[in-house]
Amino acid sequence: MTADFRPVSSSKISISELMLPSHTNFSGKIHGGYILQLLDQIAFACASKFCGNYCVTASVDTVNFLKPIEVGELVTMKASVNYVGRSSMIVGIRVEAENIQTGAVKHCNSSYFTMVAKDKEGKSVKVPGLILSNLDEVRRFRKCIKQIESKKEVEEHAKITNVNSIEDLASLDQYNVLLEIS
Repeated sequence: MTADFRPVSSSKISISELMLPSHTNFSGKIHGGYILQLLDQIAFACASKFCGNYCVTASVDTVNFLKPIEVGELVTMKASVNYVGRSSMIVGIRVEAENIQTGAVKHCNSSYFTMVAKDKEGKSVKVPGLILSNLDEVRRFRKCIKQIESKKEVEEHAKITNVNSIEDLASLDQYNVLLEIS
């Protein structure tokens, strides 16, 4: 292995935390905002561990809340770098909650954070290349490529969409919206 490339395994990190009543929302489930805070922390730790630099969150590309998390469950977050660009990395995070009395584990969340490596002056710096060691890592890397392509398509579509056109405004009649533009 050269200093310019590192295996996905060198980025892997996990954290576990018992969910307390102070973490709940008004319906008694664990607050999504609290989970987002933990996700950001593990994304930072994962990306920084991989590249050896301070990292900042550039975007949260996907956060899928799949199942609610209950008070008393042990939440474990597992993260790894799934993709690297020049100075950016996409960190994939899986969140599982375990009922510590029964041992039942459920997949509660999947998230993808884009992190950017910074030097001491706050300038973006090059990150190591990624060594893919198995087909799951290749699949995750390819999924990130598709995610990047889809994001670019959305940005391009936003540039060319004329929201002032009669056709665009008329196309909104298929949605649950009432236009009252003066």
